Amino acid sequence: MLMDDLLLDSARTFGNDQNKENTCNHEIGCPKIGSAGVPYSWYALRVSYSRELKVQSQLNIRGVRTFVPMMWKKVEVAGQLQKKLVPAINNLCFVFWSKAEIDGFIREYGEKSPVHYYWDRTKGCPMMVPSKEMDDFIMISSTLDEDIIYLTEISEKLREGQFVKVLNGSFAGVEGRVVRIRKSRRIMVELPGMLAVASTLIKPGDFEILAD
Repeated sequence: MLMDDLLLDSARTFGNDQNKENTCNHEIGCPKIGSAGVPYSWYALRVSYSRELKVQSQLNIRGVRTFVPMMWKKVEVAGQLQKKLVPAINNLCFVFWSKAEIDGFIREYGEKSPVHYYWDRTKGCPMMVPSKEMDDFIMISSTLDEDIIYLTEISEKLREGQFVKVLNGSFAGVEGRVVRIRKSRRIMVELPGMLAVASTLIKPGDFEILAD
C-alpha cells in the first residue's frame, strides 16, 4: 500500500468564529481526580454512524473534557463545493474521564449504544492514551493547518526516526519522532495502537534529540 493511501490531510486554520463550536472542544476542563477519588484518564471511544460530534457535545455539556481531531474538507452543498470542518478520523472521540463514568454514560444509551471503547488487544482492556502523548497529539492537531498529516498506519521506517523535543515555535514542548513525509521534515506523535499525526515543517534548530 502506498504511503499517500494512508494519509488524511488536515486543512488550513479556519479564519472565522462561526465554526469554532464544531472544532475540537478540548478547552473544557475537568479535574484529574473524580469526586470519588478516582483518577481520570484519556480513553479512545468508537462512535458509530458518524455521531462523534453529537456525543462530544453531550459530554461537553456535562463538563467532560473531550477531543475530536478535525480537518477541512470540500463537500458538495446544493451543487456547489464548500469547505467544511469535519472529523479527521471517522467515529473517533477521545474522552478524559474515569472508566466508571464512561461506563455509566454508555449504559444510558441502552443495548443499542453507538458508543464503544477502542479495545487494547494486547492488554485485553479498553484503550487508554498516556497523558503526554495525548497532550502533544492535541497540540499538533488543534492547529488545523493544511499541512498537518494523519496516519492511520505507521510503518516501522517512520518509527526509526530520532526521538526529539521541540524547543521553539507553536509546537514547543512536543515530543515525537523526526520523520520525512512529502519531502518535509516533521515531528510525528503516535498514539500506540491507533494512529499518528505529523506536524508541519520543523527546522533542525528547533528541536533537541532525546534519549530513546
